[in-house]
Amino acid sequence: MTCPVMQFFLKTQSFRFLWTPLTAYFRFSKQGYRVLAPQNFLNYESLKQQYKPEVPEYFNFATDVLDKWTEMEKEGKRPTRLALWWVNNKGDEVRWNFEELGFHSRKVANVLSEVCGLQKGDRVMLILPRIPEWWLINVACMRTGTILIPGTTQLTAKDILHRVQTSKAKCIITDDVLAPAVDCIVSECQSLKFKLIVSEDQREGWLNFKDLFTNANADHSCVTTRNQDPMAIFFTSGTTGSPKMTEHSHSSYGIGLTVNGRYWLDLTSSDILWNTSDTGWAKSAWSSIFAPWIQGACVFVHSMPRFDPTTVLDTLSRFPITTFCSAPTAYRMLVQHNLTSYKFKSLQHCVSAGEPINPEVMEQWKKQTGLDIYEGYGQTETVLVCGTFKGMKIKPGSMGMPSPAYDVKIIDEHGNVLPPGEEGAIAIKAKPTKPFCLFTQYIDDPERTDSTLQGNFYITGDRGIVDEDGYFWFVGRDDDVINSAGYRIGPFEVESALIEHPAVVESAVVSSPDPIRGEVKDLRYLMCLDFLWKYVF
Repeated sequence: MTCPVMQFFLKTQSFRFLWTPLTAYFRFSKQGYRVLAPQNFLNYESLKQQYKPEVPEYFNFATDVLDKWTEMEKEGKRPTRLALWWVNNKGDEVRWNFEELGFHSRKVANVLSEVCGLQKGDRVMLILPRIPEWWLINVACMRTGTILIPGTTQLTAKDILHRVQTSKAKCIITDDVLAPAVDCIVSECQSLKFKLIVSEDQREGWLNFKDLFTNANADHSCVTTRNQDPMAIFFTSGTTGSPKMTEHSHSSYGIGLTVNGRYWLDLTSSDILWNTSDTGWAKSAWSSIFAPWIQGACVFVHSMPRFDPTTVLDTLSRFPITTFCSAPTAYRMLVQHNLTSYKFKSLQHCVSAGEPINPEVMEQWKKQTGLDIYEGYGQTETVLVCGTFKGMKIKPGSMGMPSPAYDVKIIDEHGNVLPPGEEGAIAIKAKPTKPFCLFTQYIDDPERTDSTLQGNFYITGDRGIVDEDGYFWFVGRDDDVINSAGYRIGPFEVESALIEHPAVVESAVVSSPDPIRGEVKDLRYLMCLDFLWKYVF
């Protein structure tokens, strides 16, 4: 029997387009640019009316979504589609359909539950680069009800120590690169019982993941999880203190990210999405797991250890990638190249998130590729908050309009909604009914959790304005808006002006104390691409 969530998926317009040629959605502007009509909705107003998610009492993404795609394919209700397509620079490829993804992830689930003896609610720290095992472990944690804690491969031994001690993780899974760092701190981690290494080689004191996977049984029964049971913990940096533990439930991302996959990314099962986010960030959960697989689309992965513009452009040319998602910094690096020398035959939709994208970059990208960049705004604590959706007028520099998942407002310090044009806090209506797709809590920190609420609103910590047309504009974080001689100056405005100069690759603007004006702008030009990769991506 089809679960309520899957019934919701099947009812929507996206399924009307599963076997329709994608070329039907191209039209051309007077300038010759490619313009795409939405595949899953008619216009912005229609998607707001269409979005009516159902959140059942019991929900597990692995069995209620991924396994349902397999069932539909076996019953001939849809063509067999790739779920994961992984490549590297050596020419290696992994191509799994949804049935194969299910088969392999059940084996991993047995490694966690049978070999390690992990139970529902136990916490698993996962620190791996872009390798297929990362995706299998994500799904296996859902199947076992264990709570995933992803971490970036840039973590130091000190970072790992803080995360393991704070989260009380029972198991850690990593590779040869970070295993020595773990060994340095393991004596201080009383909760840690199991260490799994993804490696061709054995390491003393570690269980070899690949050996265990090879010998594991493929029969596994998914545990029963309620929609509000914890599913994942993301460590997010605050303005002060150590990173905080942001908890998400099985439904907040597993159902909530429908708004990303169906409307902002506008995916169907025919699409192939490449998201370049690091595996340690929530954006990877957004666009490398939940959003595409909710739509039955294929996740494309290139395992490049560092962001390399030439590799990215070659990959977009060689493979039938239809949707590309990357950070503005990546686009800024890409437009430094001659894009007209590449042919992106399959690419139809480009999106950006993580920071505001400069209008100059959007213009250069469109001029050379004929494609717009659709901006999205959200946080680890949320799903998509605002976005530019297909069919909407694009206002360069704007984050677009509110996603149908939230009632978004600009408010003052007293929680009053401000009129268009007035700067205030970007906020989400959270009372009397809290959106199910909002994070559950900052674990073990009720004071900080409570501090995110102001009146009836969840405060994002970002400042912005909304214009007369309902478009939202990012000004800056609450703590980095520059107040100079009574003028409030958003760093992004200055950065956008600087980036227009041909000699500037990247820029950052912070404030410095000034005895007369209070603060002045202090400009830092970040020319080192290695720095950008390490600290921005």
